Amino acid sequence: MRKADLLNRRKNEAGFTLIELLVVIAILGLLIALVAPNVIGQLGNAKVKIARQNIELLGQNLDLYKLDVGSYPTGDQGLQALVTRPDGVENWNGPYVKSRQVPLDPWNHPYLYHNPSTREGLDYDLCSQGPSGTAGDTASQICNK
Repeated sequence: MRKADLLNRRKNEAGFTLIELLVVIAILGLLIALVAPNVIGQLGNAKVKIARQNIELLGQNLDLYKLDVGSYPTGDQGLQALVTRPDGVENWNGPYVKSRQVPLDPWNHPYLYHNPSTREGLDYDLCSQGPSGTAGDTASQICNK
């Protein structure tokens, strides 16, 4: 091959044009715009599911406490009774929580515990404040059933 043929060949294979790059960027932008809201929505749902699972697990720990002690912790003792023996409690066989500390909900707020329950048919209330973190915001609370 001649030198001139090699130079012409390299000019024809010089890479992407500006229009080709803009088309690729536009396609990527559309894909991100379609997928991102779904991914972000799934992250929020995952935290709600984790809060429900944690409430269920804490409820099982409270049931174990009741089997040992004979009653659920009082409202004053709170969930701390699952970690350290409350004063005057016999047959405490804890800690009932593996981490040896009262867990926080997925939004890093403490779980709300009330005994007796303010809801009919339940022994206690165990709730996460949800993403708002406001105890009075009952619409976003996630509670035991």
